[in-house]
Amino acid sequence: MTIQRDDVVEHFAARARTYDRSSSWCTDEALGAIVLGMAQPGADDAVLDVACGTGLVSRLFSGRVARVVGVDITADMAEQAQPYLDEFVLAPAESLPFEPDTFDVVVCRQGIQFMTLPDAVREMVRVTKPGGRIVLINLCAYGDADRDEYFEVLRLRNPVRRNFFLPDDLARLMTEAGCDEVETERYVSVEDVDAWSDNGAIGEDNREAIREVYRNASPAFQELHSVRMDGGRFVDQMLFVVARGVKPAAPAARNAPR
Repeated sequence: MTIQRDDVVEHFAARARTYDRSSSWCTDEALGAIVLGMAQPGADDAVLDVACGTGLVSRLFSGRVARVVGVDITADMAEQAQPYLDEFVLAPAESLPFEPDTFDVVVCRQGIQFMTLPDAVREMVRVTKPGGRIVLINLCAYGDADRDEYFEVLRLRNPVRRNFFLPDDLARLMTEAGCDEVETERYVSVEDVDAWSDNGAIGEDNREAIREVYRNASPAFQELHSVRMDGGRFVDQMLFVVARGVKPAAPAARNAPR
C-alpha cells in the first residue's frame, strides 16, 4: 500500500477526540522532563512543535519561552493545541513555510514515523537558528532481536506509518542532516496493550492481530519488552529514544577572526 498524506490526515482525524488518553506516555511527566532537558529552552526562545497534534509537547514549553508555534497536517488534532500555541500553521513537515534560522528549538515527538525522511529532518534543521536545538522523540524497537515483531505491532496500530526505527536511527538522521553534538537518552513507557491499541482509528481485526503477536511472541521479544499479563491483558515496556542535535554555526562565523 502506498501511503498518501490524506491517509495520515484521515487516520489522525479519527483519533483526535481520544488521542490524549490513548497511551500513558502522552501525558507522562518524566518523559516530558527529558524532552525539556534536551531542548534547554530559554525565556526568549522561539519553539516550533512539528506534528504538534493536540499540543501535548507544546504545553511543555508554553509559559517557559517567548513563542510556541505548532505545525501539523491534521486540523482536527490541532484544534485542541490552540491554548498552548501562539500560532498554528497547517503544513507538512517536509516543506515547512518558515525562513531559515527562525527557531531556537524545534521538537518533534512521534511524528517522523509518518514523514518522508530524511527530507523532514533536514527541513527542521533548516529552520533552526545556528546553535539551536533539534529534538526528536520516537518509539523504537530495542534491537534486531525484537524488530520484526515490534514493527508488525506498530504497523497494525498505525497502518499509515511510513518509518520504523532502531535506537541508533534517530541520531543517524540528525547527523546526516548536519547536526553537531548529537546525543540520545532512552525512556521506557509501560503500556497496557489493549488500552494502547484502542485508538479509534483501527478495527477489532487489527487489535486482535496485535494480541496474537503478543501471544506468539518470541522469548527474546518477551524478555526485551518485559511482557506480562495483568488481568488477562498484555503489558509492554515500550522504548522511547530522545535524540538532541545542535545546528552548527555557519562556516563563515566559525572561521571569523577573534
